[in-house]
Amino acid sequence: MFDSYDIIVVGGGHAGCEAAAAAAKLGKKVLLITMNLATIGQMSCNPAMGGIAKGQILREIDALGGMSGIIADQSMIQFRMLNLSKGPAMWSPRTQNDRLLFASYWKKHLESIQNINFWQETVGEILIENNQVIGVKTLRGITIKSKAVILTNGTFLNGIIHIGTHQTTGGRNGENNSRGITEQLNSLGFKSGRMKTGTPPRIDARSIDYSVMEEQKGDQTITGFSFQKHTSQQITQQKSCYITYTNTKVHQLLKDNLAYSPLYNGTIQSTGPRYCPSIEDKIIRFKDKERHQIFVEPEGWNTIETYINGFSTSLPEKIQYQALHLVRGFENVKFLKPGYAIEYDYFYPTQLYPSLETKNIQHLFFAGQINGTTGYEEAACQGLIAGINAVQKINQISPLILSRSQAYIGVLIDDLVHKGTEEPYRMFTSRAEFRMLLRQDNADLRLTKIGYTIGLAEKSRLSGVEKKLKETQYLKETLKKTKIMINNEIPQEKKSIHDLLKRPGMHLEQFKTGQYRDIIKNYTEEILQQTEIQIKYEAYIKKEWTRAKQYDSLAKQNIPITIDYDQIKALSNEGKEKLKKIHPKTIGQANSISGVSASDIAILAIYIKKLTNHS
Repeated sequence: MFDSYDIIVVGGGHAGCEAAAAAAKLGKKVLLITMNLATIGQMSCNPAMGGIAKGQILREIDALGGMSGIIADQSMIQFRMLNLSKGPAMWSPRTQNDRLLFASYWKKHLESIQNINFWQETVGEILIENNQVIGVKTLRGITIKSKAVILTNGTFLNGIIHIGTHQTTGGRNGENNSRGITEQLNSLGFKSGRMKTGTPPRIDARSIDYSVMEEQKGDQTITGFSFQKHTSQQITQQKSCYITYTNTKVHQLLKDNLAYSPLYNGTIQSTGPRYCPSIEDKIIRFKDKERHQIFVEPEGWNTIETYINGFSTSLPEKIQYQALHLVRGFENVKFLKPGYAIEYDYFYPTQLYPSLETKNIQHLFFAGQINGTTGYEEAACQGLIAGINAVQKINQISPLILSRSQAYIGVLIDDLVHKGTEEPYRMFTSRAEFRMLLRQDNADLRLTKIGYTIGLAEKSRLSGVEKKLKETQYLKETLKKTKIMINNEIPQEKKSIHDLLKRPGMHLEQFKTGQYRDIIKNYTEEILQQTEIQIKYEAYIKKEWTRAKQYDSLAKQNIPITIDYDQIKALSNEGKEKLKKIHPKTIGQANSISGVSASDIAILAIYIKKLTNHS
């Protein structure tokens, strides 16, 4: 009935979409299997993309040739660049999106790729021969062969939805969960755990009093995520979001009903996201706060459905409803859907290689929430890398491994496979040691050549990067040669615009008028911004490059496959245990393992050097 495929992708969420698109564009015959073809690319939680660190990831996906940034730009209803009051390492793009448009654009894109076929069903078993994947078997008993399989199951593996004391099986509200895969993988030696995440109620926009809330408008300048501006929708108007706050009455009502919360009555035992807590968690963990922000976010251009960001909850519907009625602006609020918590299976990501291939089974890849992450962006970048590396594996080519100094994607995957996680992993700028190098504005300069070499980024993308590099360098040289007399300084002397830009408060914007305007008038805002950042933060960038080179030099040192850690007596017991468990391939990977100390790394490096000298 079915042909065999090069790659089967299980799951049609953000990870699955990127994985399928990448593998197919790289010439492989792909089958995307999902439980519901109508929910491909669905935004299960908030209708937004990007944000702090996540925006950087989306720009990296775009630079490599992925699609999430383009889809987000095409479906945006609002754009904001966050953290502009801070340095450029912290600037993070974010879009509010039309939920339905986002999913429809993803589906349309995937259907436009001839190499992708689709099948609506649930996969219940992975087919394995000689410790290698050979396909999948569905719950209806259909066998489909392939050379590689990518699991992107999201929250569907044995998912249980909680609303108060009511429990239902499901991977998303209104959809069934997925059974069989966890049990099979556990029997093969994989270690799994349980995680929890949640979502807030959706309410009727017509029942909200926006006049008493703080309006949050979009930016006048829309940068977007994609470096390919011609692919993005240039919206002429934006929808506002709004901010309101909880209060002591809300908090008291919630406290009085915690016994009905599965988070607090013992029903839910699994770990939830620390940095995106439920409203129940907030009122307990932050008892001193009299109020918490609630972001009122529209779900699209033509819908009344509104997302209540900041009010994730699993309390009974009645309590959710009563609590929101006490919030300013929600006095007459009407519910569309209640909030809920969901528990699901994940697999400890230390069981993966940095390629996202499993260590236990060859040609089997995991991507997304199955690896313990949370967030669309974290899932999408894993899907992209898994899709690329599944192709590389089939072609017997070395996998794409991005380092911590190359990309936030590299930081994320390195953290997962070497440190692991026992709570939903979310990316932050603070996780990156070299965040001055990993800015959102230079993702194309860092990664597009890699994407082009692999075969995912088009020639036009590479040409755009080369043009950007050339124009930026030319403008920098011009600004070095252009000197201005500073009259209010003693001694009076001419200084180059290049040097003046290093001063606080000096910007290229100030030279757009006056006698020097001709120098910069023919450059785009992107080139002007890139030039100014490189000049103003030159010393910091050079310092980080030096640190990154030192780190990468050590990180690339290979650890012999035959190494016996028990023979290295000076290693700490914890370090020895972790190294034996994870089997890092390089010193850099060993250095990323939680529990392996700096002294352990020094001892290991000396030991390897002695082995090399004696061989």
